[in-house]
Amino acid sequence: MQRRTRQPFLRNKPQNEHRTNREITAREVRVVGENVESAVYSLEEALKMAEQLEVDLVEISPTATPPVCRLIDYKKFLYEKKKKEKEQKAKSKQSEVKEIRFTPNTDDHDFDFKAKHAYNFLQDGNKVKCYVQFKGRAIMFKDRGELLLLKFAERLAEVGSLESMPKMEGRRMIAIFTPKKK
Repeated sequence: MQRRTRQPFLRNKPQNEHRTNREITAREVRVVGENVESAVYSLEEALKMAEQLEVDLVEISPTATPPVCRLIDYKKFLYEKKKKEKEQKAKSKQSEVKEIRFTPNTDDHDFDFKAKHAYNFLQDGNKVKCYVQFKGRAIMFKDRGELLLLKFAERLAEVGSLESMPKMEGRRMIAIFTPKKK
């Protein structure tokens, strides 16, 4: 009987986004940063400068000739970058698709109530998917459903626009509204 041996779990060192200090492979680098004259230095000179200022030499643009490096505190740089990305993510709003359902015989009061909700959804920047559900013999009244959706489009004209004319998908007649740009 053969015995299996376990492979030791190897932890990979997390790969940094930028090369820093001794990871830089170029012989000469263009150094930029605060309290430093921007010029081309040998890698050893640039590392000495970074050591004197007690900061890191970070390769910002590796494809340039010579590569551009900045003298900064790398951990602080990463922290501020992460913070900016988080702020941008918080500011960006994901739009949702809200659904509103009708039947061919929807009353005026229900219609107004649903139109008011759709109006608010569109003002918030969400898409609105409206559909008329045909059940049983109600499928004979396709024209009523189309008129209902066109009336709905007319009601929402100031805040949203109809993507395409109402179309049938199975037993549903669907219309999608997108918010108008402010």
